[in-house]
Amino acid sequence: MPVQRPSSPARSASSRSSKQAALRPANRGRRIRREKRAIAAMCALYCRAHHAGSAEAARLCGACEDLLRYAHQRLDQCVFGELKQPCDQCATDCYSKTQRPRLRAVMRYAEPRLRWRHPLLSLLRLIDKWRAR
Repeated sequence: MPVQRPSSPARSASSRSSKQAALRPANRGRRIRREKRAIAAMCALYCRAHHAGSAEAARLCGACEDLLRYAHQRLDQCVFGELKQPCDQCATDCYSKTQRPRLRAVMRYAEPRLRWRHPLLSLLRLIDKWRAR
């Protein structure tokens, strides 16, 4: 049986990254799960304040839900895995140019408010930031 040659390097980056994503297992460790919980809490705080999200229903609007799903996907594929630093301090640009400012706006608004709404999660996030130095 003949050996197949790898396809040419001219293929698109999106197809390449989707194949890499399919080959690499998703990150499922404690650190990644904690970062996912923090981002979910921040998105909820931001959505309630800016998009009239319902506090009783605990549901996000469509835009915030898409952003959260995208952030969780990027965390699943984080190259640093359990050794990662918080996303707002990371030098690697995992997020696309269109999603990055949206996520920064969410973090900028919700990070100070997270301390009052989710103090333990905020403390663990602060410890992670301190360890990343």
